[in-house]
Amino acid sequence: MDKATTTFSGSSPAVENPEVESDFLRNVHALLRELDGHHPAFQREQGMLRWTLHKKIDRNLSSGVLLIKILVKELERAERCGNRQYIIPLLHSLMYTLVKAPGIPDDLYERVYDFCKKLLTLPKPYCSIGLHYARQLKLERRVPGILYQRLVSAEQSLKNDSFPYQEKVFMFTDPDLLSETVCRAIATEIKAAQTSQCTRFCMIYVIEHALQEGIKEHGDFRSLQAILQAKPLDVIEDCFQKVVAAMEHAGRDMNAEYNQYVEELEKIYGTLLTTSKKDEEEAAAEGSPGIPLPNPNISFHLSTDEAQLWNELVLFLRPQSQSCEEDSLGEVLENFEIQDMGPDYDRCEQARFSMLSTDSGIERDLPTPEEDVPEAEHSRLQRKGGIKKRSSALDCLSLLQTGSSGQGAKPAGKLHRKCGGSVMEPIAQMKRLHTAQVLVLGDDRVLGRLAQAYYSLRKRESRRAYLTPRLKVQFYYVPVMEEQPSSCSTEEYALTDLTEPCELAAYLGRVDPWYESNVSTLCHMIPKLATMPSTPSKTSVSELFIVDVIAYYVRLGLQPVYFQVYTVKLFFKNEGLGPAEDIFLVELHLTLEECDPSRDHLLVKKKTMIELPGADVTLVYKKVSLSNREKEETASLRTTGLVMKAIPSNETEDLVCLNVSIAEIVKTANLSGRSYSVVTNKIRTRNIKMQSTDQRSFTVCLDKDSRRVYKNVTGIEVSPCLEPSYCLQKAKARQTNLSGDEDVGLAKYLPKSLLLPINTFAGIIQ
Repeated sequence: MDKATTTFSGSSPAVENPEVESDFLRNVHALLRELDGHHPAFQREQGMLRWTLHKKIDRNLSSGVLLIKILVKELERAERCGNRQYIIPLLHSLMYTLVKAPGIPDDLYERVYDFCKKLLTLPKPYCSIGLHYARQLKLERRVPGILYQRLVSAEQSLKNDSFPYQEKVFMFTDPDLLSETVCRAIATEIKAAQTSQCTRFCMIYVIEHALQEGIKEHGDFRSLQAILQAKPLDVIEDCFQKVVAAMEHAGRDMNAEYNQYVEELEKIYGTLLTTSKKDEEEAAAEGSPGIPLPNPNISFHLSTDEAQLWNELVLFLRPQSQSCEEDSLGEVLENFEIQDMGPDYDRCEQARFSMLSTDSGIERDLPTPEEDVPEAEHSRLQRKGGIKKRSSALDCLSLLQTGSSGQGAKPAGKLHRKCGGSVMEPIAQMKRLHTAQVLVLGDDRVLGRLAQAYYSLRKRESRRAYLTPRLKVQFYYVPVMEEQPSSCSTEEYALTDLTEPCELAAYLGRVDPWYESNVSTLCHMIPKLATMPSTPSKTSVSELFIVDVIAYYVRLGLQPVYFQVYTVKLFFKNEGLGPAEDIFLVELHLTLEECDPSRDHLLVKKKTMIELPGADVTLVYKKVSLSNREKEETASLRTTGLVMKAIPSNETEDLVCLNVSIAEIVKTANLSGRSYSVVTNKIRTRNIKMQSTDQRSFTVCLDKDSRRVYKNVTGIEVSPCLEPSYCLQKAKARQTNLSGDEDVGLAKYLPKSLLLPINTFAGIIQ
C-alpha cells in the first residue's frame, strides 16, 4: 500500500515539553541502572520503575511520542556502545508504547524499523525479536492502528468476520500453596480490571483509535467518544465490523491504495455524525479522556487436579466447536476415555479402514428402476456402515509436531537448552483461531503440578488431536512465595544447601534480566500487596499493579525456554506392590528412612566401632559431558540420600541433564578409632538407576511437594520423559515392523522428549 507521508495533527498533538521529556529521560536511565544491578537502592523498586513509566503514558497518551524518541536514542546508543543487555528491554518498552500512543511520525517508524533490521545480523534472541517487531512495524505503518485493533479484538474476543482470532489468559494457582488472602487479592484485582473490558466500550475504543490514526486531521476527535457512547449497540457493532473489515483488507492486500482505505474510514466517520446539534455540543463539552488499552481477559482458577487444565481449554473452544465445527464436543469427549499408556502402548487402537463411497447422497441421483444397472453397480449402491475417513499421515505428522514442544524433526540430542520459537512454518500450515495463555502462580511445587497436567494433555492429544488443530497454548510462570515450604526430608547433615523454593524462576531471571526485573519481583510483592489495607485507589483500574504487570508479561513474553520433563519409575519394598511411575520437572529428593542424625553423631563420640549410617546402593548411570558423549558407569557406595536437580544453579552449567548430588558415607580412621565422614559426590547424567542392595528403604519426594511423597522405596529409574505422540507412533510402527529400537515411520520426524515451554521476554540471552 502506498502511503503518503503525513505529519501528525490529531486531537492531541505531541507538543515538545522539556519537563516531560526530562522526566521520561530520568525514568529510562533509572531502568538501565536497574538492569546493571550496580545500585542496591533500586532493588526495592524493581518492577515499579517500568510500571510507573508506562502509567505516565496511560495518563497522557499524547506524550508517548516523546518517550519513543528517547527510547530510540537509547537503543541507538546501546548498539554503538555494545551494551546489548539494554536492547531487548528498551525495544519491548518502545513497542508497548507504540501500540498505545497515537500519531507516531513516519521518521520515528523509519528509525525503529531500521534498528530492528540491524538486529537480524545478531544471534538469537536478538534476531528473532528484531524480525518479529520489524514485521509488526511494517504492518502498522501500512495500516496505522492495526496493532491496537488486533490486540483488543483478540484479547476481548470481539466477534467479527475479518479477524476471528481470540486470546484468553488462564491463571492457575494451588490453594494449598497460597493463602486465602493472596488468592482473594488477586481475584479482586481481576474483577476490578473487568470494569474496563465491557464489549461495548472495547468496540468503541477500536473504532475511535482506528479513525484517529487513519483520517487524522480530517476529523474532530474531541467529541467522537461521547458521540459513540450515545449510539445504540447495534450501530456500534455495525461500525466496528466495517472498521475491522477495512483495516484487515488494507493489511492483507499489498496492492491496496492508502487513499482508498482513508476514504473508507471517512465514510464510516460520516455515518457517525448523525446526532443532533445539541448532542454534538454536549459531547464536545465532555471531551475525550483518551483511548485506553484494556487489560486482557483473565480467568482465575484454583487448581484442584491435573484434568482441570484440559477441561478449561475445552470450554474455551466450546462456542467455536458448536457453531463452526462438524464434530460435536460431546461426541469427542465421550471418546476420550484414556487408559494408562504403557511404554509400548500395547492397547493402542487398531487400524480402521474406510470405504470410499461414490454415492452423492441425493435421492434424484439414484438410477431409476427402468435403467439397466449392472449387478456390480447394485452392490456398490448399497450403503455400508459409515466410518469417518481418517486424515492422511502428513496431516497427522503436522498436528503432532505443532502440538508438541519441538518443531520439525527430532532434536539432535545436544545438551544445550533449547529456547526461542522457530520462524519455520509447520509442514502443513494450520489456522488456529484461539490462543490460550496459561499462567501459573506459586513456587516450584506448582510447576510440578503443571508438568503433570501438561503430560496428561499431551497423552490425550496423542490419541486424538482435538485441541492441537484448534488451539495454540502458551505457558507463563509468575513466582509467588509466602513462606518457606516445608522440606520433604529431615536429613540435616546430608545435603543442606539445596533449599531454594523458586529455582526455575531464579534460573529464568539469570538468563533473562528483564524477566527478573518485571516478573521475579512479584514473588514477595504479591503477598505484601495482599496484606495491605484496601483503599479506593487500590481497586481503581488505573492502579492495578498485579494485573498490569501480568498483562505486560503475557503480551510481550513470546520467547519460550524449554525444560525437560523427567519420568521416574519407583520400586517398593513390598513385593506385592508393582512399580509406580511419575514425572518431575525441578527436583527429586531421596532420603533414607529410619535414620536419626543426632543419634548417629552421638555414637561417633562414644564408640570406636560403630554401625555406619546409610544404606548400600548400586548406581548405574550414563555420564554426560560437553562433547555429548555418554559413558555408562556403575558404582557401589553407602549413602543417606541424593538430590537430582533438573535446573542448573548457574549459567556455566546450563545443560539439559540431571545434576545429581549424592551424600556418600566414607569410612575414616583417626587417633580415637574408626569413624566416618559425609562426602557429596556430583555427577551429570540423563539416565540413572539406583537399587538398595541391603533392602533398606528410602523416601522419595518430587518437586519439593510434600503431597507427592513415596515411602518404602528400594529402587528408582530416572530418564527423560518421552513425548506421548512419539511413543504412540513408535508402538504402532513396532506392530508392523520388527526393527528393534530404530525409529521408523512418523516416529522419525517427531520430537522424542517431552519439553515444557515457559515464555519469557527474551528466552536465553547468551
